[in-house]
Amino acid sequence: MPGVISSSSSAEARAPLASPRRPARDVTDAVVRNMLENLEELKYSTLAPSRFIVYLHRAEHARLEGVLSIIEEQTIRALDEALHARNHGSLIRRLLDALLLRFDAGKALHKLLGHGGQPVVHRAGDWHVEFLPDPGGELENEGDILVTSDLALPAQPDLGVGERTRRFTTSHTSARITSTASVVSKAPAATQPALARLRYEDSRGAHAFDVTRDSITIGRGGIAYPVDVRIESSSDVSREHLRIRRDPATGAFFVIDLSSLGTSMDGQRLPKGYTDDGGTKRENGIETRLPARASLRLADVVTMDFETAGK
Repeated sequence: MPGVISSSSSAEARAPLASPRRPARDVTDAVVRNMLENLEELKYSTLAPSRFIVYLHRAEHARLEGVLSIIEEQTIRALDEALHARNHGSLIRRLLDALLLRFDAGKALHKLLGHGGQPVVHRAGDWHVEFLPDPGGELENEGDILVTSDLALPAQPDLGVGERTRRFTTSHTSARITSTASVVSKAPAATQPALARLRYEDSRGAHAFDVTRDSITIGRGGIAYPVDVRIESSSDVSREHLRIRRDPATGAFFVIDLSSLGTSMDGQRLPKGYTDDGGTKRENGIETRLPARASLRLADVVTMDFETAGK
């Protein structure tokens, strides 16, 4: 989900680096920022996520463990206040609140003006905030914070799309703040046989995976990147490297490249399926049709053979 890393003076470079510990209030600010960025505008209201999972560096989690219940209470209070400010506060106050959360001023003003007074609501009725230690060592520094929220979006039965969930992830490090948004759609529940098969080999050996749903995500995965096919490989393969989508109306398959180092199909580089807007990674709708048989190359590291059922 690019910031600028400022360089140190020579004296600072020679000095031992202190642990980049953050004030505990930064954790609350990170959750509020995530909520304000993961909004979905409807015609008469705007939906906000209500469930947040906050991952902390293990040392940071251990340091704050005794006061996490207080941080949770104050984070819920801050979420209530942010929602109240969006719904009832003046435009100037809402803009100032956005700027305090370090939003870009122009984007903040555009976002606030664009809502046109629609009330912001969260569907669950109550906030849920959970603080967990980073289970996989993905947060390198003690002050790093990673916040994820899932927003249940309205179904689109007329398009054959059932439940949809948008996962919004915000990563706070000493160098930058980055965001990633992705939407996973599920067709209305139904039991169906294998629609296609994937064969690949990674560091664990050879594998075969039957595609039985209309959307699957492939990559190394991680605490904020749930994938259907987990690839054990070097970091050249992205945590969310690609998505394969099936159009339930036509049965056609498509591939969306979500990676940093790219994906090729039968030797041809695929176009990027996302845009990076100031550190926020958003899918752009660009996808490539998959033939009945295809060879997908992930970052020139892993080859995955795709074949539709019955071929």
